[in-house]
Amino acid sequence: MINLGVIGATGSVGDSVMSVCEAWPDKIHVEALSANKKSEKLLTLAKKFNVKKIYPYEEFGDEGLENISNDEAINHVVFSSSGTKAIKALCTALKNGKNVSLANKESIVVAGNFVMPLIKNSEQLRPVDSEHNAIWQCLHGEDKRFINKIYLTASGGPFRKFKYDDLKNVTPEMALNHPVWNMGAKITIDSATMMNKGIELIEAMILFGLNENQVDALISPGSFVHGLVEFDDGSVKMLAAEPDMKLPAESSLFWPERFFPCPSFKKPNYNFHEIRFETPDTKLFPAMRIARDVMKLKGAYPAVLIGADEVAVDLFLKGKISFLGITNLIEETLSKWQNNAPSSLDEAIKYVDEAKILALEISKSLSTN
Repeated sequence: MINLGVIGATGSVGDSVMSVCEAWPDKIHVEALSANKKSEKLLTLAKKFNVKKIYPYEEFGDEGLENISNDEAINHVVFSSSGTKAIKALCTALKNGKNVSLANKESIVVAGNFVMPLIKNSEQLRPVDSEHNAIWQCLHGEDKRFINKIYLTASGGPFRKFKYDDLKNVTPEMALNHPVWNMGAKITIDSATMMNKGIELIEAMILFGLNENQVDALISPGSFVHGLVEFDDGSVKMLAAEPDMKLPAESSLFWPERFFPCPSFKKPNYNFHEIRFETPDTKLFPAMRIARDVMKLKGAYPAVLIGADEVAVDLFLKGKISFLGITNLIEETLSKWQNNAPSSLDEAIKYVDEAKILALEISKSLSTN
């Protein structure tokens, strides 16, 4: 029996996780739930799954998340909240030997140097994001010494066929209209700029212990192929599936077993002949280039990228900067950063907040120019 704690239960990934829990009540018992607020949705979930332990972050703060990670009745914790609030709870869960399903990019990008050494075995930390989950599955049974390169795929977002001048007039409403995935506003905008894929490249490099030259991205419209691994002998493994987050959520929860996830999920008739790949246009979408620079710089820069991106997206959604201004602000913030690599987990998290302050200051001068 999986005794589960879910951090970020009311978000888009949380929805998929809870759907899998609902489909398999004889295999999963939900022990605790956490979300940012004590919303009606959280209370409804608690009632539906008969959960007595709920920890709204606005009431319990970090202590509530730590309670889930320290709960002896829980043997598996899902981290599907966004941001850096749950990083310490993630570390606690790993230290306590609990299995972890992770759908939080910031944890690895900001604090990978402090998180990864805590993993006790190759199956303890299980990526839930569709691309990293695909790579994780492809690498099982393989010797990582023979990896030549891994490829994460991207749909290309709503502006894949735009010209540069077209991007000058992009509105938040346009950017929030993703062609494939139904996600929260922040990650949807990141997908539109392709910063989401850039951040995922950094995460993959850290998560799978690779160097920056071994991680790349491909555009795969329709998001049927989620990840590919190319080995030194020239062979390639890939994972393809319908773009439904219930599938990676299910694989991470039940690994190595595979169960059909939900009655509402219908097995599709795959059109394999429609699979195609394109090279990302880094001139049109400079976020990919910026992320690659960060991969080389390492140190404090991944944390700075996370902080600056959060501010830039928020300003764009509020109409204070343009769509093209998002990457301009991020790059300017990175160029003005001066601190060294973080020496502790607390310092890494602090750098995110300091980067937000710096980005806000820079945004004032950008808006006047």
